Amino acid sequence: MSLTKIESEIVEINNSAENIFNYLSDFKNFEKLMPSQVTKWEATSDECSFNINGMATIGMKIIDKTPFNKITINSNGKVPFNFQLFIFITKKDDNNSSGQLIFESELNPMLKMMVVKPLGNFFNLLAHKMKDIK
Repeated sequence: MSLTKIESEIVEINNSAENIFNYLSDFKNFEKLMPSQVTKWEATSDECSFNINGMATIGMKIIDKTPFNKITINSNGKVPFNFQLFIFITKKDDNNSSGQLIFESELNPMLKMMVVKPLGNFFNLLAHKMKDIK
């Protein structure tokens, strides 16, 4: 097992770091960001679970928030492997920021081979959807 790190692209967002942070601090808002292959979405403010077509059910919990800068999310046991997901928001000025998702997990080589590409695509899609937050 080795640490697998998947980093999304860094996206420029025409919105304040505070607005992006506040939006992403509530899992109930995430459903609007999910791609069509996500089904069975359920969420409270701090926890969510969903299916990605062809993969297992994923469960996540927000465990830490650093205002306007970072949200730390852990898997919550409803997954085939434990992970952490970090959402980084960087303020550029009052109306512009950038965002990036970074995923970390201890994965065996077989699982890593299967999940790196689909998860990388998923996190890039989520990062780009941050541009749509109003």
